[in-house]
Amino acid sequence: MSAIESVLKENRVFEPSETFTAHANVSGMDAYNALCEKANADYEGFWAELARDNITWKQPFTKILDESNAPFFKWFEDGKLNISYNCIDRHLADKADKVAIIYDKDDGSSENITYRQLYERVCQLANGLKSLGVKKGDRVVIYMPMVADAVVAMQACARLGAIHSVVFGGFSAGAVKDRVKDAAAKIIITANESVRGGKRVPLKATVDDALAGGDCTSVEKVVVLQRTDADVAWSDDRDIWWHDLVQHQASDCEPEWVGAEDPLFILYTSGSTGKPKGVQHSTGGFLLGAIVSMKWVFDYKPNDVFWCTADVGWITGHTYIAYGPLALGATQVVFEGVPTYPDAGRFWHDIEKFKVTIFYTAPTAIRSLIKLGADLPKKYDLSSLRLLGTVGEPINPEAWMWYYQIVGNSRCPIVDTWWQTETGSNMIAPLPGAVAIKPGSCTLPLPGIIADIVDESGAPVEKGNGGFLVIKRPFPSLLRTVWGDNERFKSTYFPEDFGGKYYVAGDSAHRDENGYIWIMGRVDDVLNVSGHRLGTMEIESALVANPLVAEAAVVGKPHDVKGEAVVAFVVLKGERPHGDEAKRMAAELKNWVAHEIGKIAQPDDIRFGENLPKTRSGKIMRRLLRSLAKGEEITSDISTLENPQVMEQLKHSV
Repeated sequence: MSAIESVLKENRVFEPSETFTAHANVSGMDAYNALCEKANADYEGFWAELARDNITWKQPFTKILDESNAPFFKWFEDGKLNISYNCIDRHLADKADKVAIIYDKDDGSSENITYRQLYERVCQLANGLKSLGVKKGDRVVIYMPMVADAVVAMQACARLGAIHSVVFGGFSAGAVKDRVKDAAAKIIITANESVRGGKRVPLKATVDDALAGGDCTSVEKVVVLQRTDADVAWSDDRDIWWHDLVQHQASDCEPEWVGAEDPLFILYTSGSTGKPKGVQHSTGGFLLGAIVSMKWVFDYKPNDVFWCTADVGWITGHTYIAYGPLALGATQVVFEGVPTYPDAGRFWHDIEKFKVTIFYTAPTAIRSLIKLGADLPKKYDLSSLRLLGTVGEPINPEAWMWYYQIVGNSRCPIVDTWWQTETGSNMIAPLPGAVAIKPGSCTLPLPGIIADIVDESGAPVEKGNGGFLVIKRPFPSLLRTVWGDNERFKSTYFPEDFGGKYYVAGDSAHRDENGYIWIMGRVDDVLNVSGHRLGTMEIESALVANPLVAEAAVVGKPHDVKGEAVVAFVVLKGERPHGDEAKRMAAELKNWVAHEIGKIAQPDDIRFGENLPKTRSGKIMRRLLRSLAKGEEITSDISTLENPQVMEQLKHSV
């Protein structure tokens, strides 16, 4: 099969400022290269030193890396620790009165929670869960709004050594049931309702539906947070209010000291069909990845106000809300709302209000905000910002430039981070005081991450050619297995096609002449057009570079001659066009792509919508777009979409 072709060209380069570099945790390329050389010279020693320096161990480890049962790697196996202790208790001596969480509520009000207050809330809930019989190794499903108590629930489970599985609060009853059953959860923690964008969403009722069939026999109790004044159906022998559970509990709780390899959490990745895949992370390795990346990628300083806009239902909310910032004793914003409520200035208003210094969000949110008010950030004082970040998917260069110039006032480095649920923490990202940045590139691997781009035989490809992104050495924050399915873990992430040796990410990528890595999209999103393998992200970037386009998603559909035809779903910055105007716009955009990257990438079919089908976390549902492109009937549940009505708009070609 021919190599994946890279057709996107980007020549703009932004060096870190002398001022930023002077104060950075990794200061300059010499410092970055020295860390990489240290890892290459003594890989195990490199990670062991970081683990000893950054984690408080109850029992220090003597074993570093065990590769004897590859790919079931073990790190720091005989060490004992507790992640809740590392995130809260160890800060009480000097940071008890420091604000840990600024809880930014949907209605715009806020609550400050200090480390002492967080400690007491976590301990009371942990004691409450203990009174319900929760112990080390038990599974607890957390199905909650993006409230501060979602973090409290995760920390309380970790304090007891219980394994939490957070289910995103926008998922359906069927999705909740599947995850509860697979994990054999003993307890579910939920809320009566969530509040998002001024709208109320029933959560307890969804849990009731999930449990109604009698399939979830493992569940003993449902703990319910009272987020609103709404009444809910109640089962006296099963349901218990959170406030009643914690009311008389002690505000101290001795942490359960667990092995570094003991599971910390299961996080399900939702596939289009079949059984959900429970990504299982360890305690010690995951914590180390979270801490090190906070220091290196986000250049964390003690006076920073960190804001990651993710939901704890996703891995980003685990690593960069529930654990990473707290492990460093940071002050962070926990955001309940949506970026467009009460208006499209919400993010910028709150950055000004809370004097946020580090802001980490998704390209999807950035593109939506460009469409809703490209000049809005200029109305707010964003001078507190010193670092911007993106996560979730590649960011197209034009959105990158808007983020850099308008939000960051051309002075804040952007850390474009590549990583996955499975990797647990950032893998490839510019260290902002060292690495020059290019719009659209995640740049270079973190020190100690041995990444490469290979062909289908596992051989490295030449610069400029695309291939499969792999990581060649095990690293501490890597998933340990798929819950209850070791064979699926091996076949999915360490496939025999590559000799079973490398972690295969499932993404295509290429390296440019400077060795920078560019993510081209999922391998299963690679299009084979007349024998040319094209990454969808590059075509999307070309479309969004057009000044009239706010957002685009590209998929393929079968074509008798070409093999695959390119189908583009486009959202314009203005009104959705109709009739002749739509035909004119489609022709203009096809010519635009042909001019930008070549006729081979020119879309055969362009469809316009007011938006793209997205989950409530902002992820574009490309699976649905592929079905629409092929003219297939949508039979799967679309109730979890933020905007199901756009499906009808996108059905029809211009």
